[in-house]
Amino acid sequence: MSKNNKMELKFKVSSFRKIPNPYIKSDNVGETKPEMYVLICDVKDLPTDIPMGTNPRMQNEKTKVAKKIQTSLTNHTERNFYLLNRGILLSAKSVSYNNEENVVTVLFEDLNVHGNVDGGHTYTIIKNCRDQLEVGEQFVKIEVLTGIEDMFEQLAAARNTSVQVNDQSIAELENRFELIKDAFRNERFYNDISYKQNDIKRIDVSDILAILNLFNIDRYPTDKLNPMPLVSYASKKSCSDYYIDEHKKHEKDQTQNPYYKMKNIMPKITELYDELETRMPEFYKGEATGVKKYGSITGVSMVKPGKDKYKSKFYEYDMDYSTPNGFLYPILGAFRALVREKDGKYEWIKDPIVVLNELGNNLVSSTIQMSRDLGNNPNATGKNSNLWQTLFMQVKMTTMTTSF
Repeated sequence: MSKNNKMELKFKVSSFRKIPNPYIKSDNVGETKPEMYVLICDVKDLPTDIPMGTNPRMQNEKTKVAKKIQTSLTNHTERNFYLLNRGILLSAKSVSYNNEENVVTVLFEDLNVHGNVDGGHTYTIIKNCRDQLEVGEQFVKIEVLTGIEDMFEQLAAARNTSVQVNDQSIAELENRFELIKDAFRNERFYNDISYKQNDIKRIDVSDILAILNLFNIDRYPTDKLNPMPLVSYASKKSCSDYYIDEHKKHEKDQTQNPYYKMKNIMPKITELYDELETRMPEFYKGEATGVKKYGSITGVSMVKPGKDKYKSKFYEYDMDYSTPNGFLYPILGAFRALVREKDGKYEWIKDPIVVLNELGNNLVSSTIQMSRDLGNNPNATGKNSNLWQTLFMQVKMTTMTTSF
């Protein structure tokens, strides 16, 4: 059942276990930290209305992976689906268990951050195919996490990488990232970028493509307020797809590829990202939002005494605070207003670092205030189109007196 933006699901399970959080001490009564629950559920008992708005992918049942899931599920001789499949990951407000009836109750309080996070293909295929199965024939593992609202963005990104990485590996084999490599060849993080599966480096090319998408004026013209590139925050997979699709589309003439046009400004984009990330506390004016310390803002993490400092994304500058992407991306995306195309190439109308120095306080204050208005929710902030438009117009106003 649901009420307003809340939903409560009750369903039978065959097994229920709460996994203790190793960071919670028994004497810290009332301490709120992420909790993990692992359930084993007969696929026939799986609810049909699990919220899907939190899953960053659309479910495509025609892929090879989806077909393998279906084959494993409907295999009547091998009853091991719950072992072979990764299962379903849910985020929730709370979980309770009635051990007399073997019924679990899962409360989804905020559907922006509570719902299906990973395993959307598994869930869809089970719903579509379970009529072919008998009760007790196949089971599925369900992992439920609570208390992860402040880290939902990182969780969704970390758990939704498998298809994305494979796509990137193929693109790397097809030499589709040479454009990116050429653009950053002289940057000191050049060798820190991973382009394919199992290439473990600190910067994934999907992160870069999501950031570059913010400045794609072919897809998001600067003379319009809609659409805004919210997808950069919501789905790195989509941004990777955009890049690969554009590369394929312009196979014979890359000069028409928006990312080719963007090539000359790419290093400045990464410089701008780190400048913003490192200076967020400096730009923040606590009095305007009622929270004086930047580290007290929901979603912001502060270095603990004796621990190593945080590092900025690209150039590894020391930082005392870690800022959620839900704050960074809308601000960074606003600087698309400073980009124009001239002679087939993107260029800056004004130096974005200079404009950041001028508008940083206002941009950051507007963003933090929006988060407060949305219930101190960085994830909802990153998805708020009104904020993206407001910040974009603030930056665009600086170009009005600029001669073209």
